Amino acid sequence: MNRRTQLLRAIQKYDFALYDLMLYLDTHTSCREALALFRKYKEQREKAVREYTSRFGSLQADQQQNAQEWEWGKGPYPWEKEAN
Repeated sequence: MNRRTQLLRAIQKYDFALYDLMLYLDTHTSCREALALFRKYKEQREKAVREYTSRFGSLQADQQQNAQEWEWGKGPYPWEKEAN
């Protein structure tokens, strides 16, 4: 598995874990363990997204980093077969 695919899968795993923890924290607002896990996975997701965008480009249009030229439409997009 190449690095691009590894990063995409890691980001997907973090997204799932963060969403699940968010739902749990909605009903268990004082659970320190869940809040610590949420912060940990959020940091790890942010790190993976930074690496992905610096190496392979934006995952979303709002992550556009080039101030001189709009790159979002240049593809391949992360969900296209050619990108993986």
